[in-house]
Amino acid sequence: MGGVRLPEQNQVLLTGRLTRDPEVFFTPQGTAKCWFSVAVNQSYKDKTTGDWKEVVSYVPIVVWRQAAERCKEKLRKGSPVHIEGRLRSREFEDKKSGQKRAVLEVEARKVQFLAPSEGAEGQTRGAQAKSAEAPAAEAEADLEEFPF
Repeated sequence: MGGVRLPEQNQVLLTGRLTRDPEVFFTPQGTAKCWFSVAVNQSYKDKTTGDWKEVVSYVPIVVWRQAAERCKEKLRKGSPVHIEGRLRSREFEDKKSGQKRAVLEVEARKVQFLAPSEGAEGQTRGAQAKSAEAPAAEAEADLEEFPF
């Protein structure tokens, strides 16, 4: 099997609701990093009982730069979102136990806000979805590790 080249593909599409309000941190270089978690539901029919069951997956999401700040402004717990991004794994040292931990999270390139936003007069501005996009080129130097 040596010599077989596999295409590199790492793309994630998720639609769900925030499990809590987004948190924003800043790297020592001043780059904004927003973190939140999205609940994604999956329904299936139990073959033995015939009942519909639901399984919920909780997925950690990271958003960078201006998109991170926009997410902090516009999103709240329960907000519906559509995420386009890639899987990223990282390791960090747990500050309490001192043990190394690993986490698999989605690094978002695009976050689409599915709920209508409020206008200046408090009226809803249409049902058009808004979005926050991260810049296409991300410098690895800006990636800081924050254990969550």
